[in-house]
Amino acid sequence: MADAVFTVSAALLRNLADKLYEKRKSAALELEGIVKSLCIAGDHEKVTALVKLLTREFTQSPQSNHRKGGLIGLAAVTVGLAGEASRHLDRIVPPVLNSFCDQDSRVRYYACEALYNIAKVVRGEFILFFNQIFDALCKLSADSDANVQSAAHLLDRLVKDIVTESDQFRIEEFIPLLHERMTVVNPFVRQFLVGWITVLDSVPEIDMLGFLPDFLEGLFAMLSDSGFEIRQQADCALKEFLQEIKNSKNVDYGRMVEILVKKARQADEYTRLTAVTWINDFLTLDKENLVLVEYYADILGAILPSIADKEPKIRQAADEINEKLRSACAGSLKKRSDGFRLDSVLNVARRSLSSELETTRIKGLQWMFTLFDHYYSQVIVFLNEIFESLLDVLSDPSDKVVLLVLDVLACIARDDPYFHKLVLYLIHNFFADKSLLEKRGSLIIRRLCVLLNAERIYKEFAAVLEEETNYNFAATMVQVLNLILLTSSELADIRYILNQSLGDSSSRKLFVSLYPSWCHSPMATISLCLLTQAYHHASSVIQSLREDNLNLKFLVQIDKLVHLLESPIFAYLRLQLLEPAQYPWLIKSLYGLLMLLPQQSSAFKVLRTRLKTVPSYSCANEVRQISSGISYQHTPQLNEDANFFASKLHTFHQVQLQHEIQARKLLQSHFQTTSFTLSKET
Repeated sequence: MADAVFTVSAALLRNLADKLYEKRKSAALELEGIVKSLCIAGDHEKVTALVKLLTREFTQSPQSNHRKGGLIGLAAVTVGLAGEASRHLDRIVPPVLNSFCDQDSRVRYYACEALYNIAKVVRGEFILFFNQIFDALCKLSADSDANVQSAAHLLDRLVKDIVTESDQFRIEEFIPLLHERMTVVNPFVRQFLVGWITVLDSVPEIDMLGFLPDFLEGLFAMLSDSGFEIRQQADCALKEFLQEIKNSKNVDYGRMVEILVKKARQADEYTRLTAVTWINDFLTLDKENLVLVEYYADILGAILPSIADKEPKIRQAADEINEKLRSACAGSLKKRSDGFRLDSVLNVARRSLSSELETTRIKGLQWMFTLFDHYYSQVIVFLNEIFESLLDVLSDPSDKVVLLVLDVLACIARDDPYFHKLVLYLIHNFFADKSLLEKRGSLIIRRLCVLLNAERIYKEFAAVLEEETNYNFAATMVQVLNLILLTSSELADIRYILNQSLGDSSSRKLFVSLYPSWCHSPMATISLCLLTQAYHHASSVIQSLREDNLNLKFLVQIDKLVHLLESPIFAYLRLQLLEPAQYPWLIKSLYGLLMLLPQQSSAFKVLRTRLKTVPSYSCANEVRQISSGISYQHTPQLNEDANFFASKLHTFHQVQLQHEIQARKLLQSHFQTTSFTLSKET
């Protein structure tokens, strides 16, 4: 320090700390000359002492003019050293960088000016302090003083020139700092960062693409910035990187996909669009489905909601991604299992079923169908985890969604154990949710009949309902099944089998399968008999009806049946009325129904009108024959086994008796509850 004081005069030191800029500048020029002389003489120890003096007594001084003088002095020393400046940079640059945080804006301004002059002298040697300089410039880019900002911009441009022409820049050492700064939301800082990313990417020797995942999220965040210029700069940078990705073979897709998936869910519309566009292009580039397959579940989770986005371009891109993923799963991925996480994809599809967006629910169900269709053995093990979710969707307000979930359920139920389980779950859901049976029961059952064979469906329903202990529900369920059987085009094959009469073995087997459960509903039993041309048994069932059976619900069902008899389905029955001698029990059955109907009802008038059309020339003879027990069923198809139908009538009576017993118990329980409540109130 003494050497330094001896080297420079007291007047120079005073002028260097003067409040007037001109005096400080004059002192700096004088100092520059002194340093040049010392450098020529090779006396670097005195130069070191001088730098220490300027640092301690000036840049660290509490007086702002001293600090300003110290900064200009350090710049002058660097200029004086010229080519030898690199020997002293580790002492000259740190105090200048520290001054960037000075409370006095003028000091910060002079720090920029000093570092600018230092950089001009040392050029490439400057790279040693790049990270510290970058960090300081990053902060100054958002400085509150416009003059400081302007000075920082000049310094920034010079540093960029130095970096682009230097072969000493180490991108791997810079990236962690860039990654850290990308989280800053200040608009000036963001512009500063995008500028640096663009400049570094333009240098062929610097591999910014290789480190793109480290700052990609920050660039995407800038797409939603309030400033148009920042959004535009970020967008241009992203488009440039995407183009580079398309022309490169070594790209870290995985880390970028994780970022894109997150950004595809952002509130900002343009951010979402850019993210799904990138994902779509990534899938196009991955032609062999080798790179991104392990991220399919994450991608699917991001784009399923986007398929229903209000922005058409986002919807289109998301739909393209979805189809590419499904195509890959149904195609090339079936040949190998490495990387493809079936359980994760299935779970994403399951979660989509609870989405508020109809399109998303539809796409999720399509995915489930694809997985069960192509990976049945691997996916079926997860059935317990998703079955309840699928059944819940049966209550969806959209018919498209319901039809799709039925497709999935049918795909699951193609194996017998799962078929039985499906019917059990459906009946359980119908019992738990009566509105589901009322609103969607017909649609569900008819669709399953198309997908899984109607006869198989009806036999399984009948077998389960035969064991049902809640008889009221069983009756309701049977009435629904019976109405579908009598009216739906999907059940035409079953009706054809039953209509062959019980002389046909297949017709008899189907009748035997349905009959026990159909006994829960007298009207369903009668309808089944009419459908199978078991007219004698139909008449027996009608004659055996008791007072408990003849309630309002039963009369409503008779009304429906009578009107159904006028439909094309029962055309054969109406034609048989032309031959009363051959079908006497048909006549008696219809007259039995007529006698049960109130005269004022429309069904009574319809049926009476129909019966009036029966040829009268043989009616009296038929009545006599029926009364005497003579049967005129000459056609082999219509022969009825007395013992067979006696057992069936016994079954009917037993089931109806169980209904009466359960009804009495319910009534007794209700009476006891009511009595207990009244006694408490009393």
